[in-house]
Parts: sequence; structure tokens; C-alpha cells
Amino acid sequence: MLMDPYGESVRFKPLVAERGMAVVSVYTMPREYVVARWPRHREGEAVTVYAVELDEIRARLAELGFDIRAVVPANDVAVAKADTLADELGLPGNGARLALARRDKSVMRETAARTGVRIPRFALARDPSAIARAALDVGFPSIVKQTAGAASHGTRLVSGPEDVEDLSALHRTDPFGRPVEAWLVEQYVRGRELGVNSFSHDGEHHVVDVWEYRQPDDRDYSFPYWEWAQISRDDPDWQLAVDFARQVLDAFGVGLGPCHTEIKVSGGEAYLIELGARLPAYPMVDAWIAHSDFEPHRQTLACRVGEVPRMAKEPVRFDAFCGANAIRNDGPPGRLVEIRGLDEVERMPGVDKLVVGYRAGDEVPTTDSIQTIPVKVSVSAPDRAELIRRMAEVRATVDLVIDPLR
Repeated sequence: MLMDPYGESVRFKPLVAERGMAVVSVYTMPREYVVARWPRHREGEAVTVYAVELDEIRARLAELGFDIRAVVPANDVAVAKADTLADELGLPGNGARLALARRDKSVMRETAARTGVRIPRFALARDPSAIARAALDVGFPSIVKQTAGAASHGTRLVSGPEDVEDLSALHRTDPFGRPVEAWLVEQYVRGRELGVNSFSHDGEHHVVDVWEYRQPDDRDYSFPYWEWAQISRDDPDWQLAVDFARQVLDAFGVGLGPCHTEIKVSGGEAYLIELGARLPAYPMVDAWIAHSDFEPHRQTLACRVGEVPRMAKEPVRFDAFCGANAIRNDGPPGRLVEIRGLDEVERMPGVDKLVVGYRAGDEVPTTDSIQTIPVKVSVSAPDRAELIRRMAEVRATVDLVIDPLR
């Protein structure tokens, strides 16, 4: 059973077929949202179930009467439900007890505080009218996040009291088309943002790699995606990040499969920003497939059917340093006239993948989510210094020509 298999996670489907098994896909987002965004989502599925709540899913599974051998959380939205159902079915997973803490940001913060994991100061607002008071309690600068959101959708930087006077533009739906029920308001931690990717089996945590979320300057930000770049094992923050991530994994009961742990390093200390007990999103999985001997989807599936994954036996080997550019629209919304430089970028050494999200004539919003990045470019190089140079060359070459909406 694949829970919300969209985007890169459709790669699970042929691997299930390889095993002589059938795919039951469960979509926990509103059906009309799934159909509109991914019209071909049912390909490779024996049965497709649309059910938002756990009781609905349980009822549909009972009607179908299938012999479910594995439950795989294919994306953020289904992490808690997947582990809860796996636990109920007696299948491999990370257990139901802390399942919600691995998904809901407010429960995540409460669990971290209880288990001694360092986190920013925070407060919970269950209504937009409570955000201003929560920000005053937390202090400035602070960040406002949807408790069940993802991909930085709806995240807002609050530099001072004036930033919460007008919240009319605050997103009231999450990136999965569901109404927002609460917002987390937390201290903005200034520092280096890192993502630690790990793969666990039998409680042992094996690090795949660590990525830095690079920014164009040292200004505070609410949207972290500008450049991604792997860091090396001799980086001064590598061991701090890895040790802290392992503490987080233990505290949250992650003992099986992939996890992406986002942290900030400030003043020589690490703070938990978020963890996701599933495969990471763009560009990390693409980089693993292109430049390592690690097959992330195959190994995730192996874990979930009760097998020992390869990572538990030997470390991942890379043949390059990997990174990516996010070419954003940081200006006002507008109509895309053209994107210059794409042909030249495709011919550049080390450019592995070019993802263009908009065509001429499309309305391009101000970039505020990974889903609204106009151009993403995956880049590789023999060393990190060359990687940074190549990404700078890509950025200098691509030009978004946007006619502002009037």
C-alpha cells in the first residue's frame, strides 16, 4: 500500500510490480485536488482509494480484503497515517505512538521539548487572530508556519509587530488542498540551515549525506530554497549535524527507513527545525539516483517489507558533489514572457537535470513554495568548490522575463 504516491514517489510502483505484488494507492488529499494536479496518478495501481481520515481508510481496506504486505509513506502528507496503519496491521514501520509527532509541527515541538531536543521558542495559534499575540510572546524575528504544511508553503517571516497587523494574505489552505487548522509561531534562528539525510534499520542510523540550504546573502528569510549543495565530511558542521540528527531520530522513534532532518546551526549549537520520516524531496533523491550506488526507492521498499536494506551493510558511495539552483520569481506576480538562457544551461558541464515549471504566457506567482519555483537546475561537479562555481554560472545565465500583472 502506497500512501500518497505522487511526484518522484511514483518510482515505487514498478518496484512493487517487480516483486510480483500489486499496488493499492491511498490518497489522503481531497480527490478533486489529486485529479487536477496529477491526472495520470492512477497509472500502475491495481486499486486507487481516496480517503482523508484514518477511519475511512480502515473501512475501505476492510471492504477490499487485500493481504497488505507493506505500508509505504510516499510523501509528507501521509507519514503519520502510514505508520499508524502499519502498526495496526503488524507490519514494519516506525510505530504509531509518535506517528503524529513526526508530522504535525506543534506535536513535533512538544515532543522535542519533552525529550531534550533543542528547538526554537514556539507558541501555537489555532486561529489567525491569535498569531499576533503568539509572535509577541515568542519574540521577534519569528516564523509563522502551518502545523501540517510542507515545502515552505504559507511560511511567513515576522520581523516586528507591524508584520502581523495585516494577515489577509495568509494562506488558509495547505499545499495538499486542505484547510489550515493551526499555525506554529516560533523563534527565528539565525544560522546555517542543513538537511541531514539518513536511513535507519533496526534502530541503527546510517547517514546518506548532508546538504546546505544556501542563501544569496545574510538577510533573514522565510523561504529556504535558493541553492542546495552537499557538504563534505570534513566540513566543520558535519559531525555536529550528524550527531544531533541521530539524537532527533532516537527521540522521535525513527528506527526504520529514510528520514530528512532539517536543522539550524547557530553559535555552535544545533536546533531542530523539522523532520520528515520519508525520502527527501527535490533535488536529493535525483542526485542519489544519478551519482551514487544507492537506490532510494528500492531500499525504502525493502525496509517496509521486512528486508535488511543495503545501507545497513555498506556506506553509500558518490561519484560527484551534487547541488541545485532554484531560479525564483522574487518580484511581484506576472505573465511569463520568456526564459532566457535555458539552451545554454543545458550544454553546460555538470548540468544533470532542468525542470521548467512555467511556459510563456503562464501567470507566475511570487515564489513562496517549492511548487512555485519557475526553474530548477540539478548540478554536479568533482568537488564542492567547482559545484558552487557551476551553480553560479547557471544562475548568471538564466533570466526570467516577466511582465508584472496590472
